[in-house]
Parts: sequence; structure tokens; C-alpha cells
Amino acid sequence: MTEPPSNAFYAAGQYLPEQSIGYLMNKVISSILAQADARLAQYKLTYVQWLPLYKLLTCESSTLASLSRDLSVDPAALTRSLSRLETKGLIRRERSTQDRRVVHLYLTEQGRTVADHVPAVLADVLNGHLAGFEHSEWQQLLAWLTRMLLNGEAMKSSAQAPSARPSHVKS
Repeated sequence: MTEPPSNAFYAAGQYLPEQSIGYLMNKVISSILAQADARLAQYKLTYVQWLPLYKLLTCESSTLASLSRDLSVDPAALTRSLSRLETKGLIRRERSTQDRRVVHLYLTEQGRTVADHVPAVLADVLNGHLAGFEHSEWQQLLAWLTRMLLNGEAMKSSAQAPSARPSHVKS
């Protein structure tokens, strides 16, 4: 078995979920989403519905593909959510006239009215989760999470890079 690097914070034999950053972040996200869902239930929205509504509120137009990519949601799952939102009259879909494969998504007026409530709910829920934090601690947390995201992207990039051909393989 190889030794972990000297800057390793976790070791396989000493891994405890309650001390895992991933586990704790997942629990925090679950709590945030549960609170937001509870507060947005009055608009008959769930996370899989209010998230795309909010994203469409911040964009003039979006496509299914770009929204799926931005939200890290499977296109098929997103299509089901969008169908529910369309049935509720909150969004409309328009097929591109240049490329029939592309579907543009737009908020309806009713959708914009409902989506306008999402930022205030999210701000309130996030502020509740940050109760007792100093401004500088909040800024530090944002910096640390951003750094973790960048580290994850670097790991993803290095895993996708073409690996060197093993020396025993001939061209």
C-alpha cells in the first residue's frame, strides 16, 4: 500500500464520515435545499423546478443543453422538470429556426413572477445557515470552496488528459 502524501488530510483506515468535508457539505446542501423547498412549496415548486426557473430568471434565454450543463442535471431529468413547469404555465419552449435540435427556453410572465421569489428565499435560507459567522469568515468560506472547486477541476482535467503511452506499447 502506498503512503499518503504528507499534505493528505484523510487516510483510508482513519476515514470517518462526520469528519469528511464531502459528507458535511452534502448534509449542508441537503439542509439548504430542504429549507428552500419548504419555503417555495407555497408556489408549488420543488428544487428540480425552482432551480431552472431561477437560472432562467438570470438569463435572457437558455437552451436545454446549456441549462443542463450549467445546473449539472441530466438532460432527461431536466426535460421532465421543464415539462412540469410548462404545464404550470411558467416557461415556454421554442424550437430554433436555425437548428431544429435546439430548444430555447423562456420564462412566461407568470414564471417570472414566481421566479422573482426565489432569490429572496435563497438569501434568507443561506443567511440562516450562516448565522453566527463573521463577514470575514463568510468570505474565507467562499474562498476555500472556490479553491476546492478549482482543485476538482484540475483533477478532472488531469484525468481527461491523454495519458502517456506505456513504454511496452509500440507505435
